[in-house]
Amino acid sequence: MQDLEAAIFVFMLSTFLGFEIIRRVSPLLHTPLMSLTNAISAIAVVAAISIAAEQKSTFSTVLGTIAVIAATSNIVGGFMITDRMLKMFKSKTHH
Repeated sequence: MQDLEAAIFVFMLSTFLGFEIIRRVSPLLHTPLMSLTNAISAIAVVAAISIAAEQKSTFSTVLGTIAVIAATSNIVGGFMITDRMLKMFKSKTHH
């Protein structure tokens, strides 16, 4: 039970810290930041797959599966937003 409490504490702390850091980022840095968060989400997908694959308990398998889905949707959404933002900087005239 103590491990679960520690894990929940670390999760809550990292969520709060991540939210506060991202909230203070200048709008000029959103595209580079999105690319960085895509890379971090890719790492999270690999970690979540390994957690879900261990099948130590039903709870960890379910949480691992949810983490895979959440991180994958974050990656897809991040690429879509980055692509859309980069298209804004392309010229409309073709040479």
